[in-house]
Amino acid sequence: MSVVVVSGSRTEQESFDLPAAVSVVDAGRIQAGQPRINLSESLVAVPGIVVQNRQNYAQDLQVSSRGFGARSSFGVRGVRLIADGIPATMPDGQGQAATFNLDMAERIEILRGPFSALYGNHSGGVIQLFTRDGEAPPSVELSVTGGSDGLRKREINAQGKTGTLGYVLDASRFETDGYRQHSAAVRDQGYAKLTLPTGRDGKLSIVANALDQDDTQDPLGVTWDSFSRDPRAGETDTTDTASPQRSFAQRYNTRKSIAHRQIGLNWQQRFGTSRLQLTAYGGQRQVIQYQSFSRAFQQPASHSGGVIDFDREFRGMDLNWQDVRALGPGTLRTTAGVEYADSEDLRQGFENFLGPQLGVKGRLRRDESNRLTSIDPYVQTEWESGAWVLTGGLRHTRLKVAVRDRFLDNGDDSGGTVYQGTAPVLGILRKLAPTLNLYASAARGFETPTLNELFYSASGAGFNFDLEPGRSLHLEVGAKAMFGQHTRAELALFQARTRNELVVEASNGGRTSYRNAGSTLRQGMELSLASRFAGGWNALVSASLLRAIYDEGFGSIPSGNRLPGVPRASLFAELGWTAKDGALNAALEAQAASLVHPDDANAAVPAPGYGILHLRLQARQQLGRWQLKEYLRVNNLLDRDYVGSVIVAEANRRFYEAAPGRNWLLGISAQYRFQ
Repeated sequence: MSVVVVSGSRTEQESFDLPAAVSVVDAGRIQAGQPRINLSESLVAVPGIVVQNRQNYAQDLQVSSRGFGARSSFGVRGVRLIADGIPATMPDGQGQAATFNLDMAERIEILRGPFSALYGNHSGGVIQLFTRDGEAPPSVELSVTGGSDGLRKREINAQGKTGTLGYVLDASRFETDGYRQHSAAVRDQGYAKLTLPTGRDGKLSIVANALDQDDTQDPLGVTWDSFSRDPRAGETDTTDTASPQRSFAQRYNTRKSIAHRQIGLNWQQRFGTSRLQLTAYGGQRQVIQYQSFSRAFQQPASHSGGVIDFDREFRGMDLNWQDVRALGPGTLRTTAGVEYADSEDLRQGFENFLGPQLGVKGRLRRDESNRLTSIDPYVQTEWESGAWVLTGGLRHTRLKVAVRDRFLDNGDDSGGTVYQGTAPVLGILRKLAPTLNLYASAARGFETPTLNELFYSASGAGFNFDLEPGRSLHLEVGAKAMFGQHTRAELALFQARTRNELVVEASNGGRTSYRNAGSTLRQGMELSLASRFAGGWNALVSASLLRAIYDEGFGSIPSGNRLPGVPRASLFAELGWTAKDGALNAALEAQAASLVHPDDANAAVPAPGYGILHLRLQARQQLGRWQLKEYLRVNNLLDRDYVGSVIVAEANRRFYEAAPGRNWLLGISAQYRFQ
């Protein structure tokens, strides 16, 4: 049951033989009775990973690995995202999971723990998506999905091979009325991939994707009292005397529009056992977001307004050489390379009102350019001899931040800074038997503040260039075992101690500023067990325990407080059955998590723990050249009310975002093969 992965060593290798915690989600599970809209569908069964669908497509998912990234309220932070070798994370460590195309996914690799440090600016882990290559015979497929709360998705794809040219094309539209009040969304995605050989032992892949979301509604968070009264409702704006039942989201028409375009290439050329690889990419991202800031909040001259409007251009390159040779009684594999990334934002801010009208673009309050540039050389080597595998690596990150302020009515905030850090990694694996491996690894991590965290200082105006990068020490020991041909188990014990972790210092006037905390400590255990039985039965269990605390107090926060946004325990279990001919399968899924604190002080009402059940049914028929597939999924089978995610340290104590009650999905697809 071992699979080949590239995460961890950057070369194709059995995951069983890596001294690291690596999980693989294959195409079967990605498409297992799922609409393929959110990464949370696929990663729910991965230990150590928490992916929360916030029922808010204006703010993307919350993704955390071993507690890193849990406090991010915008996009993915602390976890590096990569698709087909091309980063979906910007140089400052901020990423967007919505750009992943799950319809054409072949597999997703999730790397946790020390070895993820070799992928650069982050602390928690790496999530890599790999899409399929076009293969003969050519085919075309149409899929339609419908479900609760007006959910509907239509997708069409084509794939094949013409001579030596492989191609994959995909287009989809997703729409929802939203479970929560004021949470409707429309998302259009396009994807194209071309693959072709280049000479002898060479391969070129070209990938392009596009994402468009126009006026995606933002429901915002709610207080505990509001959640208790009605999980679906927004927070009522009691100052709205004209319409006292309207929520803040409705009154200000909070929303976001996104237009994302990206193209990249990956070229590989083998020279015997060695390989040269080049990845290059570029793209544009446009965002305009309307927030719920009142006129009073925007009165200070230093305020940047209630509308964010930016255009981003980004580009990058990764060049590496992989060498394999004999060394003494073993084999030495070495990868050395350099990664360059650059992004520039033309960022403006506007008031969100014109006269009495709210939720519109008003007077200019911010106008600047933000430039990020990083250059990261790295090297990783592995020596394998008999029952031993020794691994070492080193990566140096240098991130330059430059700001040019063109709105000088409130002073000149131009400036910049440079962050530098080196991340070494060491690992050892001992093969005690063909079916049992033990390993240990250690690394130092390096994570810089993101642009969003640098934007404001607690004093009110100007960028907070005094923030320090977080530096962490990660330790891990683990075991990987196979029992016969059909059962695999993995256990990882880990500790991560971080200095200068970023926490919220002040959140008022519609703005959030950050500071460096003292030391934080994360200690935990991850267990996964997968097995197949006679009669078509299979079972999967993944469990995580995590003690995440402030090891040192800061300000009014005492040592020993739990980190917000991080559950102490989480569990996923599945019992499934597949017919002998594979034409029918069913599964019952169980998901549980412990309570979560939404604030550093641990004083607010924690989001209670929960346990929920899901049911899925799938069928498949072959009719000549046609293949038909159907699925039915019922989520939250027992209709539990629970908090799906929390917004850490939200200024007005609107921490809570409700998850849906019982909901259903029904999908049908038809594929035609031309040969």
